Amino acid sequence: MSSSLDQLKASGTVVVCDSGDFATIDKYKPQDATTNPSLILAASKKAEYAKLIDNAVTYGKEHADGKSIDDQVDAVLDALLVQFGKEILQIVPGKVSTEVDARFSFDTEASVKKALRIIELYKEAGIEKDRILIKIASTYEGIKAAHILQSKYDINTNLTLMFSLPQAIAAAEAGAFLISPFVGRILDWYKANHKKEYKKEEDPGVKSVVEIYNYYKKFGYKTIVMGASFRNVGEITELAGCDYLTISPNLLEEMYNSKDEVPQKLNASDATKLDLEKKSYLNNEALFRFDFNEDPMAVHKLSEGISKFAADAVTLKDILKEKLQKA
Repeated sequence: MSSSLDQLKASGTVVVCDSGDFATIDKYKPQDATTNPSLILAASKKAEYAKLIDNAVTYGKEHADGKSIDDQVDAVLDALLVQFGKEILQIVPGKVSTEVDARFSFDTEASVKKALRIIELYKEAGIEKDRILIKIASTYEGIKAAHILQSKYDINTNLTLMFSLPQAIAAAEAGAFLISPFVGRILDWYKANHKKEYKKEEDPGVKSVVEIYNYYKKFGYKTIVMGASFRNVGEITELAGCDYLTISPNLLEEMYNSKDEVPQKLNASDATKLDLEKKSYLNNEALFRFDFNEDPMAVHKLSEGISKFAADAVTLKDILKEKLQKA
């Protein structure tokens, strides 16, 4: 029998590697790869990636043009993200997600501006925008930014830090190319707040993705559902058949070495038969905020996620600032 990983791929799920480590990505032959500040920070501390950091610092120096040190650091960080993305795209046949600074999560205009800058840097590196997903937090402002990027600039977006159906509905209305509902972080919250363990069939993170998947298929949305942030293989196998799943290296390794059966669980044709209520949020900010606010888990995990990504970006910038000053 083929490996559990190959069976997952055979279920119709596109496997994406959730890593900034090139050797890891190459081993599991994913279609795409996703990165975020936390993953880039972890990878940047490894000796084999020193050259990428040096290249980014050199870029920042060459384009200083009287800029403040903080502006230079921002330029170096953008260059580093693109350096990682460029290397990853030499390994995967599909797309790479590159994240907009989490500090801009509540600023539509700044998110769009940063996204355009990232796309410009990729173009300078010889990479066209059709291989890039701009990753933005699923705040109302982030979803509006995705709408602008998709409709005005034909730039594909990945709306991340998604924990609720209202976020997913607004994202689909915005025409986002892909969404990343976070399975494991939802489970974390429920375990911490309800003091209980959950079987894989009862996992609230899995249920959230199933709900979003069914809604999208019922109403014909083209936005790709990519489950993310897994804590165990059971969460992954319960979502076999989901459009995409982005999986960390340790869980990819576990599935790569396993022969356990992975039957398809999600099916688009089954979803079309469900009796679901259609809602609209993209042009109704008040309703979006009210309905989102009714889910304390989603409110807490979105806030926490933005803060964590922003903190890791600051740590990474401090490392780059020190290197820039020594260069």
